[in-house]
Amino acid sequence: MRTLPFLVISLVVAGLVFAGALAVGNDYIFFAGYVVLQYVVLSTAWNILGGYCGYVNFGTGAFFALGAYSTVAIYNLIGKNELSHVIPIPVLMLVGGIVSGIVGFGMGYLTLRLRGAFFSIATLALAVVLETLIVNWDYVGGSRGAYILRPENAPLIGSYVRYLFLTMLLLAVGSLVIARLIERSRLGYGMATIRDDELAAEASGVPTLRVKLIATTISGALMGMAGAPFPYYIGYLQPDSTFALDYAINAIAMPLIGGTSTWIGPLIGAILLDSLQQLITVTISSAVNLLIVGCLLVAFVILAPNGIVGLFQKYFQHKDDDFVGRRPASLDEPPAVAPSGSAPESPA
Repeated sequence: MRTLPFLVISLVVAGLVFAGALAVGNDYIFFAGYVVLQYVVLSTAWNILGGYCGYVNFGTGAFFALGAYSTVAIYNLIGKNELSHVIPIPVLMLVGGIVSGIVGFGMGYLTLRLRGAFFSIATLALAVVLETLIVNWDYVGGSRGAYILRPENAPLIGSYVRYLFLTMLLLAVGSLVIARLIERSRLGYGMATIRDDELAAEASGVPTLRVKLIATTISGALMGMAGAPFPYYIGYLQPDSTFALDYAINAIAMPLIGGTSTWIGPLIGAILLDSLQQLITVTISSAVNLLIVGCLLVAFVILAPNGIVGLFQKYFQHKDDDFVGRRPASLDEPPAVAPSGSAPESPA
């Protein structure tokens, strides 16, 4: 399927989802659904670098927080009054994406020459450095946090939470379209060769550093865009919650559970895992969430290392492996040779 029909179908599905949420008539659906969609974007963004390129990033919380605190900085710049709501959420998302994309490019330029665990440790160090900076920056609230006053209603939609849900729904559609477009492009093939064998990719002429820089920039920008509306959603922003390790763990676990080899894996993992977390938060306690994530992650790593998509491909899709890239075995056998001294058979 080409990109334009896929985009149209995705928008139609998004419209049905929004209409279904409206039909329920309970704003809690929008509160919970916003978080699910937020993790769809974060896990998809993580998968562009971690799944397609094979570079595990523990700095999801840092890029998410950059988008959130970009919104706080703009809010404080204009003034804590009604004028702060003149700037629409999509513009704030664009600003957060630009800031996070620039930081992602800089981080990639400095750290992508590292490989394996060294790169992962560097991304974790980036999160610690940025959190320290935010804690000591009084303009955005520092360690005491920052309050954001959001409007009660949005034009034509009603509740402002519904407006936030709609913007995050459109961002989720955009991130999935971008991930699918990358997966089926020359850039995606270059990322796949880097994931499989980076030295072989370099020897084959793949510009590995350039491809990885593009991946870190796009991944960081999408994470920042996901974080930009968060201050309006939560109302009170503090560094401890914004830079929480939950974002990094969930952003890694969701693609691994869904499958990192394709764009639909993070979507499946985010919907299943975060819906389960929302259910546990309501019925039991939010403190159990990370325990559930850890147990599911261990189970899938042991039983289904390729995720749900890998299980589907293994058990439900019929593939004629005997005819993929080679002829049947019977055709590869050498012709029978008549024993020496015997006369060849005459044709019938």
